[in-house]
Amino acid sequence: MSWQAYVDTSLVGSGQVHKACIASLAGDSVWATSPEFAVTPDELKTIANIFKEGKEGETAMKVYAGGLNVAGERYVVPRIEDASAYARQGRTGVCISTTKQAIIITWHNDTGVAGNATQTTQKLADYLIGQGY
Repeated sequence: MSWQAYVDTSLVGSGQVHKACIASLAGDSVWATSPEFAVTPDELKTIANIFKEGKEGETAMKVYAGGLNVAGERYVVPRIEDASAYARQGRTGVCISTTKQAIIITWHNDTGVAGNATQTTQKLADYLIGQGY
């Protein structure tokens, strides 16, 4: 399956997330994305640094204090774990999961359920990890 098919079918096609992006864990390239979900190179690098440095690293502390920008929008970050993070803006939110080689970023709208979006994102991450990615 192509990276774009994972975005379109496994993530957005689930109905639990409304936009998604899959990028390299290094934060240097986007592999597939939904239309109108343009995660910038600087935003991607910040996200990659969160997981490179760890949940108590300098970048994590900065986003806890000042928020995280994703696709041009600023989100409050209530939770960062070893391989995942969640950010919200009102009733919308961003779920991030990492694998050995990839970062999966999903967005749900204000009618979405954060827990369902997080579960969908993590399910794909777990599958990709099982496939060696």
